[in-house]
Amino acid sequence: MENIIQDIDIVDRNSEDASETVKTTANENTGKTKKLYIESYGCQMNFADSEIVSSIMKDNGYDTTADFESADVVFLNTCSIREKAEQTVRRRLSQFNKVKKKKPEMTIGVLGCMAERLKEKLLDEEKIVDVVVGPDAYRDLPKLVESAEDGLKAVNTFLSREETYADIAPVRLNSNGVSAFVSIMRGCDNMCSFCVVPFTRGRERSRDPHSIVNEAQDLFDKGYREVTLLGQNVDSYKWSSDENNKAWLEKKEKQGEEVQVINFANLLEMVAQVSPDLRVRFSTSHPKDITNEVLYTMKKYENICKYIHLPAQSGNSRVLDLMNRTYTREWYINRVDAIREILGETCGISSDMITGFCSETEEEHQDTLTLMDYVKYDFSYMFFYSERPGTLAAKKYEDDIPLEVKKRRLQEVINKQQATSLERNKLDLGQIQKVLIEGTSKRSEDQLQGRNSANKVVIFPKGEHKKGDYVNVLIEDCTTATLFGSAVS
Repeated sequence: MENIIQDIDIVDRNSEDASETVKTTANENTGKTKKLYIESYGCQMNFADSEIVSSIMKDNGYDTTADFESADVVFLNTCSIREKAEQTVRRRLSQFNKVKKKKPEMTIGVLGCMAERLKEKLLDEEKIVDVVVGPDAYRDLPKLVESAEDGLKAVNTFLSREETYADIAPVRLNSNGVSAFVSIMRGCDNMCSFCVVPFTRGRERSRDPHSIVNEAQDLFDKGYREVTLLGQNVDSYKWSSDENNKAWLEKKEKQGEEVQVINFANLLEMVAQVSPDLRVRFSTSHPKDITNEVLYTMKKYENICKYIHLPAQSGNSRVLDLMNRTYTREWYINRVDAIREILGETCGISSDMITGFCSETEEEHQDTLTLMDYVKYDFSYMFFYSERPGTLAAKKYEDDIPLEVKKRRLQEVINKQQATSLERNKLDLGQIQKVLIEGTSKRSEDQLQGRNSANKVVIFPKGEHKKGDYVNVLIEDCTTATLFGSAVS
């Protein structure tokens, strides 16, 4: 069973170490004089950002490499969501230090959320680091690297209210040539008390929808057959040609002024219309913002995948209030009911869950388990609470749940999810499902793997099919993580 999960690269779904997921650059030889190595940690937004960074550096004379020892510049694009993620980066820097002692001219940079959180302090704590750059300052990287090459440590952690990198065509890193991420917005206005993202990624900015559609069209023309629209909170996407400022737009709307606004449902439809053969996914939705308009748009277009990542975090209203999630258990259930009513029982729903948040009682923990029973998630990302410096929770609440209690509650959530995942997957047995082939199974060259509309991995015999094809597959068997079947005509 463990080998099967590892085979399809989703072991992080049920792991407290999800933020340690890592992707690196691939070897590229286009004749440029310098080599760039990027190692990316954490969320899909980080991986998408690394593609932007690669594009910027490529335009300034760099090819990418998969071997950091041969690189002139090494970047770690970091996650700061949990302490363990930062510890992983620090361990990696100590490994790079051994190489830099032999190759002192190598430039090492820390990018992303950890860089934004620690700023100049990181240079003092990690002497090996030459460059520290936050998520909104990637355009400055070539200049900052030049400064480092001249012997000057370089830092830019300025958070912008305008930067969306809309004009930059990302270099697709380690791409399967079938699926790609497309960033539609940056930052987050939700001040969840446990989260550092608003402090490390700044306020929300929505990207010009026409540039998003153009990027999706370009990907389709190049053979890609699936795009995932990315944002910390995609449902709050809001753009106007008058001014790209969500607070200003909402103020105008409240005052009754007529403003031409493109919201997330509008954008979703625009991307779906690129081609019926281009699948559209999105992540992440916020329970307070997801609307019936979005759900009806999903229902209208077959190529918009019937899957929603809808993080609950907790099943108890008091804990949700402490988390500053701005919705209750009842509101969350209302949104789940709407999903089931409009999109049907087969629509995939996944969640994030945190156990052992400040002052959480056993009864409140049980509320999380009963919410899981009600929703029947297809899978979840599950963690125990880890206090992050600078957050509201760290300032206001005592992290008073013993670690062994946090871990025990987490294991109960994991056990519940594994049972529910298997229950949900069994419902697919005997069904014929449309699968987009993403590549060969790592277990066997004779098997292919892809995903169905509900974001479940499906493995089936290769036959005459190839990567990028859509195939109808009869589901014949399943585990908690995978569906198995055979192609049918």
